[in-house]
Amino acid sequence: MSGGAGKSYVVEPVTQVSGSLTVPGDKSISHRALMFGGIASGSTRISGFLDSADCRATLEALRALGVRIERTACGEIVVHGAGVGGLRASSTALDMGNAGTAMRLFMGLLAGQSFDSTLIGDESLMRRPMERVAEPLRLMGARLDTEQGHPPVLIHGGSALRGIDYALPMASAQVKSAILLAGLSATGITRVTEPAPTRDHTERMLQSFGVELECSGAGGGGATVSLRGGQRLRGTALTVPGDISSAAFFIVAGCLAAKSALTLRSVGVNPTRTGLIDMLRLMGADIEVQPLGGAGSEPMADITVRASPLKGVVLPEHLVPLAIDELPVFFIAAACAQGETLVTGAGELRVKESDRLAAMASGLTATGVQCELLSDGIRIQGGGLRGGHVHSHGDHRIAMAFAVASTRASTAIEIDDVANVGTSFPDFPAAARAIGLRLTERAG
Repeated sequence: MSGGAGKSYVVEPVTQVSGSLTVPGDKSISHRALMFGGIASGSTRISGFLDSADCRATLEALRALGVRIERTACGEIVVHGAGVGGLRASSTALDMGNAGTAMRLFMGLLAGQSFDSTLIGDESLMRRPMERVAEPLRLMGARLDTEQGHPPVLIHGGSALRGIDYALPMASAQVKSAILLAGLSATGITRVTEPAPTRDHTERMLQSFGVELECSGAGGGGATVSLRGGQRLRGTALTVPGDISSAAFFIVAGCLAAKSALTLRSVGVNPTRTGLIDMLRLMGADIEVQPLGGAGSEPMADITVRASPLKGVVLPEHLVPLAIDELPVFFIAAACAQGETLVTGAGELRVKESDRLAAMASGLTATGVQCELLSDGIRIQGGGLRGGHVHSHGDHRIAMAFAVASTRASTAIEIDDVANVGTSFPDFPAAARAIGLRLTERAG
């Protein structure tokens, strides 16, 4: 399913936002905390877990694989690890819902198991490419089948995996993570080299679980990450910071309309995830990042934003992988800036929950913004937008991005097919209203 085409948002124009907000826990980190806890020895306690549809898909899949998981009265998640070789076959296909991260990481996690597994998802996920993960796993000795490159993914158990030295053809943290997870069950050393830096939550978290890694070569290009197979993970305690991908919508809202100030509390500011802040500062945004302590391997900060005039920019391509999920809302900032903004090197947006380049270009056009869709990017003429009717294509980030556009719209924006917002930000409507957006939900 695409997420409930009958549900929509109607967002009336506003001229000011303000206040203080805590966004939900980081989705990428929540997925990994569950998975790594599931194959660790001993128990793992997770605070700040994102209780969204995507992360619940990972949780239920692990339970189907024999991992005992409980919720405490104070809201923590406790994962009683089964060990790297302690998972058992599920009696049914593992349904990843809309969670591309879950499907791709489970491919690596299950590639070296002794049993068969089948991974499926919703209508959107079943259209997404999986060969980018399957190909390197096959080089390691895994046996996987896809359907013309897409799910369902059938993983044949009993394969003896061996470490490989793999250069990623694209900057993808999901592919990198899947290979490293398979490397835990492989003989020898597994090395992954990325063409540009990508989020490093997997590397940081594996080290928190006691896995020895080597990282080298980071700089203008990406790093090479190496691990030795056969290592065991030890259960630990983890704090999940606020998701900067969720905070991004309110950071842009603040840049456009926080005449006093808008503060996002306890947001994860891993340097591989803060590209949006760098992009907005290039446009002239007034953004203050106040680091916080006590977050373990993942840095956190309070982020305060004030409205300021934004200028169009030619976006440096090296920033794109550091903000790939935040680009839709960055396009809203570009539409409201003075002058032209050019984004290239963003072809990865074509294979997200929707073709986000095409979906954003269509939505911008529908709200009166002049833009040109490119093969790997977009050219946007700034100056503001009017209201209009936007198709989100069941994509949560498209829906939330156009809700933020109401800070500069001249009339209401209606956004359809928004139920999938629950995959990453279940309480988005309430959070939006808390800072001053005039958002109304309508059922079909």
